[in-house]
Amino acid sequence: MRVEVDYDRCESNALCMAAAPEVFEVRDDDFLYLLTEEPGEELREKVLRAQRTCPKQAVTVTG
Repeated sequence: MRVEVDYDRCESNALCMAAAPEVFEVRDDDFLYLLTEEPGEELREKVLRAQRTCPKQAVTVTG
């Protein structure tokens, strides 16, 4: 599985971080950081939830 973030669309609202904190992090600078582009299969459900909850559809999951 591969995760990508369209930073031009991202508002750093942290909904993805709430769904999958192992993969996404909004830091004190108010920017979203992708902690890993290829999370393990055990995180699939969390990552897909993050994709679904993103109001700007900035998260893409493939594979």
